[in-house]
Amino acid sequence: MTHPLSGAGDSRPVTVKVSGDMNLAEGSRVAIRYLSLGDFDELAALHEESAELFARWLPGPPVTRTYEDFERYLTRFDGPANEGFLICLRDSGAIVGRINVNNILRGTHQSAIVGYSAYASTAGRGYMTEGLRLLVGYAFGEMELHRLEANIQPANTASLNLVKRVGFRREGFSPRFQFIDGAWRDHERWAIIAEATA
Repeated sequence: MTHPLSGAGDSRPVTVKVSGDMNLAEGSRVAIRYLSLGDFDELAALHEESAELFARWLPGPPVTRTYEDFERYLTRFDGPANEGFLICLRDSGAIVGRINVNNILRGTHQSAIVGYSAYASTAGRGYMTEGLRLLVGYAFGEMELHRLEANIQPANTASLNLVKRVGFRREGFSPRFQFIDGAWRDHERWAIIAEATA
């Protein structure tokens, strides 16, 4: 199935695989797939190298402190409310980013909140932009969602620029929204709806 994301700033088609292939969607350089227990070692190394980057923007300690921590973390994806994805290079399969689709609401909402992270060694190469576009296409296609929201600290210009490139629009401001790095942090609320990508 092909899902064009022309409204999200890129008119290239996204190929969504619905067979048993590991990759759920592929772009020109990256693909998205589900997060799994077998990713622990690679993610642990990426999280260690990116600890300084993560401390400022992400809540809580890394989920890869121990294998047991990672196992416990993966249980959050057992139910219907959360899905965990990785952005990987198509040629090597190397992990270059991570995206979660959290707090999925069905019924009259069909919405979710996305959270994502790049890594110190792979940031700034456009992988997250391509990966988030793939995720948006997959969420509005296979997951049958209607709206995705991202909450971003105002000083996180890289993240703000990322969602702008993908087609998210600023909807509002949430003071003292989330406890991160020892304090309650303000966030901007950005969202994209399925009609914007049609």
